[in-house]
Parts: sequence; C-alpha cells; structure tokens
Amino acid sequence: MRPDVRKNDEMRPVKITRNFIENADGSVLIEFGKTRVICTATIEEKVPPFLRDQKRGWITAEYGMLPRSTPTRNIRESTSGRIGGRTHEIQRMIGRALRAVVDMRALGERTVWLDCDVIQADGGTRSASVTGAFIAMNDAFYVALRKGLIEKNPIKDYLGAISVGIVNKEPRLDLCYEEDSNAEVDMNIVMTGNGKIVEIQGTAESEPFSMETLHILLKLAESGIQKLIDIERELFKSNMLKY
Repeated sequence: MRPDVRKNDEMRPVKITRNFIENADGSVLIEFGKTRVICTATIEEKVPPFLRDQKRGWITAEYGMLPRSTPTRNIRESTSGRIGGRTHEIQRMIGRALRAVVDMRALGERTVWLDCDVIQADGGTRSASVTGAFIAMNDAFYVALRKGLIEKNPIKDYLGAISVGIVNKEPRLDLCYEEDSNAEVDMNIVMTGNGKIVEIQGTAESEPFSMETLHILLKLAESGIQKLIDIERELFKSNMLKY
C-alpha cells in the first residue's frame, strides 16, 4: 500500500486556484496532494541582449522553496549567497519546457518570467511547477491580448509534467516525498497535449533498469499527464483555446 493509500497508477488530488496573486499578469496556486506551489507569470517588454532585434521573445523561470516548505527549515538561498545546483536544474527545466510549446515570433520581443515558489513540498515540486507555470503563462497571454500587446495567443499546444518511479519493485505514478526518497528508479516526464515528449529526467538510484521498465514508466507518465491536460482543457474553455 502506498503511503497515501493510492493505487499505483493513481495520481494525488490536483487542485488549481487561478488569479492567486493579484499583481501578476497570470498566477495559480497548484496543489498535487500536499505539494503546493505558487506560480506567477510576468510579461516584460524587452528581451535578453542575445535576442535583441531578432523579433522573437524569450521565456525563463525562477524556482525556490520557502524555508518551511519542508519538515525541517531550509536556509534561504539568498541568505547563503548562492543558488544551489538543484535550483538551477529545475529553473532551466521549467524554461525549456515552456519554450517548447510557445511560438516565440508570435510573442514578439518580450520576455515571460515564470516564478515558481514552493510553499509546501511533498514530492513532485518540479512537475507541479511546470504544470502550474504553463497555466499561469496562458492566463498572462490573455491579459496581453486584452491589452492589445499581442495579436494571438502564442501557445502551440498544452503542456504537463508528472513524476513516476519504481518503488518496492513496482511502477508508481506521481510520487510523494516518502516514495521519491526511497525509489529504486526516479523519473520526471514533460509531455505536450498531443503526446510528444519534451523532457525525460530519470535515474537509477540503486541498480540499472531495463528498456522495458523505461517504456512502462513512460506509458504511466503519459496517462497522468493526459489527466492534467484534461484539467487544463476544462480550465481554458472560457478562453477558447484552439490548439
């Protein structure tokens, strides 16, 4: 039995609260079970120097965990004076994932900043961040449309992310922290609404795993991500997304 009494192919309850931060162009509080992340999107009317005069935009992300998002207090990275390797990795993952589903030329010479702040961590924070950031970004684009800053929503497809792994020799979907910390195989998958893979992050924590196991985990992740995509489709009905 899993720690939170789920079937191996069952996700934790997903809850999404939009417009969670009034000052942001787009924002959500996304919850995967006990994991809670605030994601905000900000559209800035400029691009990094390497993109100037190229008539295309940029998407980038920042990620952080509040000191008491975990059972014991974490030291703020700003206090320690440096950003840790894990934080860099997750920030780059979020940015790569979102850039994969956005037409940068339709965005124009603008930068979208996605800030993902974990207020409570129980596994799957990067997956929740990617999914929540996508929703916040879409909402920010509709603000930009209403203001006349862009002519169309530059998003090309839906996007979702989920964790999978092998725990006690069993494939499991959407790992909580207890499972993640004891997994024999730990993997994070990002996919689009049409089923294409954006990113696979996976490792054997103890012994190497087979191609058969990889395929099983990919199919398990696909089933979970499609559930997230279904939630996004329902959320965006009022925005009439056509991709």
